[in-house]
Amino acid sequence: MEFATFADRAAAIEAEPADLEIVAHVTALLEEAGGEEPQTLEIVARFVQGRVFPAWESTTLDVGPNACYEAIARAAGTNVDADDVEERLAEIGEIGDVAASYDFGGQAGLGAFAGGGAAADDGGDLSVREVYETLTDLAAAEGSGSQDRKEDLLFGLFNRCSSDEARYLARLVLSEMRIGVGEGSVRDAIAEAFGVPEDGVERALQVSNDYGEVARVARDEGRDGLDAIDLSIGRPVQAMLAQAGTVTDALEEWDEAAVEWKYDGARVQLHHDPGSSDTDGDGEAAGETRVFSRNMEDVTDALPEVVEFAAERLGEPTILDGEVVAIDDEGRPLPFQEVLKRFRRKHDVARAREDVPVRPVFFDCLHADGEDLLEAPLTTRHDRLEDVLVDDPGREPEDVDGLSLLWYTDDPDEIESIDADALEAGHEGIMLKNPDSAYSPGRRGKNWRKRKPDVETLDCVVTGAEWGEGRRATFLGTFELSVRDEDDSEELRSSGSAVEPQNLETVGKVATGITDEKLEELTDLLEPHIAAEEGQEVELEPQVVFEVGYEEIQTSPTYSSGYALRFPRFVGVRSDKRPEDADTLERLERLERLRE
Repeated sequence: MEFATFADRAAAIEAEPADLEIVAHVTALLEEAGGEEPQTLEIVARFVQGRVFPAWESTTLDVGPNACYEAIARAAGTNVDADDVEERLAEIGEIGDVAASYDFGGQAGLGAFAGGGAAADDGGDLSVREVYETLTDLAAAEGSGSQDRKEDLLFGLFNRCSSDEARYLARLVLSEMRIGVGEGSVRDAIAEAFGVPEDGVERALQVSNDYGEVARVARDEGRDGLDAIDLSIGRPVQAMLAQAGTVTDALEEWDEAAVEWKYDGARVQLHHDPGSSDTDGDGEAAGETRVFSRNMEDVTDALPEVVEFAAERLGEPTILDGEVVAIDDEGRPLPFQEVLKRFRRKHDVARAREDVPVRPVFFDCLHADGEDLLEAPLTTRHDRLEDVLVDDPGREPEDVDGLSLLWYTDDPDEIESIDADALEAGHEGIMLKNPDSAYSPGRRGKNWRKRKPDVETLDCVVTGAEWGEGRRATFLGTFELSVRDEDDSEELRSSGSAVEPQNLETVGKVATGITDEKLEELTDLLEPHIAAEEGQEVELEPQVVFEVGYEEIQTSPTYSSGYALRFPRFVGVRSDKRPEDADTLERLERLERLRE
């Protein structure tokens, strides 16, 4: 498929406001791609979502806006530089339209192909596969001179683009496709294009996290092929999520609740295979252990304690869901922000390990010894978890390190007691789970509910800020906070789309509890997401989530939510959460009612 054809189809999709018609357009695109070589279909199924690689892969392009601006400027001609591109972006407001506004293709000669790679093959139009192969080469560039290499490769692509092709290439490179196609749209389109049941596509996507592979298998092997896709060690799945809830609601719906402590840690997914067909230098079976974050990023190197735990305790291929908790010298849990220091550390991990030791705690078993357990009830999965973690049959579960205990009860008083014990131990509170529930990757539903203590924090999307004054003039501060509109966000979750500003409601501003050092970090984090500026006020794209404490919630006409956080306090950045995972207006209203 020519990349121009993909761009034409993307433009048609972007112009279509109706969800059903968007699915019809995506279906037609997949059908067309499906008539070509197998890899083309896989690439198109990802490109249309703005992805280059499967969701589970840790591979990234690692291309910043400046490198993209430089490549566009070089392809646009000798009288254009990156500053010109950035100025035009400030006027137009969207990088795809900026790229489309230039006349590319005029940089002939050897300089036009400085990047080499697939896109350097002149003669013929630019194909979808050439774009993918060049971006793959770009992602692989590392070491000295890698940024120049990336710019050269991008220049080679832009230099062969028409205006429409440049629009969608720029968006793809910067992960800003935004044509209205979410995961739900592609899921439905795969089912329609290749005549397979939606539930078969849904299950295959849950266990593979790869829309390209699922599209290809649906085309080539139908429902039987989709059913044969299983979990794989080393390929993470999205984490099952919880929503806020009460003990009363849980017991009314389930009769009995499974209760466990809620840890103030960071979510991890452990993949461990104690032996494989590969061999090490001694000719013995070499195992594999990988650790992934909630967002499916590979954090193995940052958490050697978890790797050691797996090597010591797990004797069979296993996929476990749990958390890592930072602890002090006495083994007491430390605040969540401490464990994030370990996740961010790429160098001198040994020193970080001394400064912030962590321990893993696992509460679910998704796969054990060749058996997928996603569809098994929680009771079965937790029994299997105990089987794989209890190394001595004579030991009681409460004496097993790394095992999160589970209590089954229909007694509210017992649940209150478990909650009190969790708080006394330094944890956040308790989780309530439906004992009969399956594990639903990526879903936030009523089968898992988190109950926190009375002193609450909110996870808010940062939608604006103000430049400081005096010694803080170069820092962003006074951050505007927003929550998700529940009705709109339900639609977003079903479609897989990202949170847009119109789906957010403001609840206040926070400026306290932030040191100069932290303001500098936050400015570096937020500055790339500035959408507009007027005087000292800054509008931000909804990309970053803050955890914010507060004294109380009160009604207020000042903010669009109708509520305001009184005495808000910055707690930390929730880098493990996306904007679509932030708290909702419905939760804000419920918390306000509880304090009446």
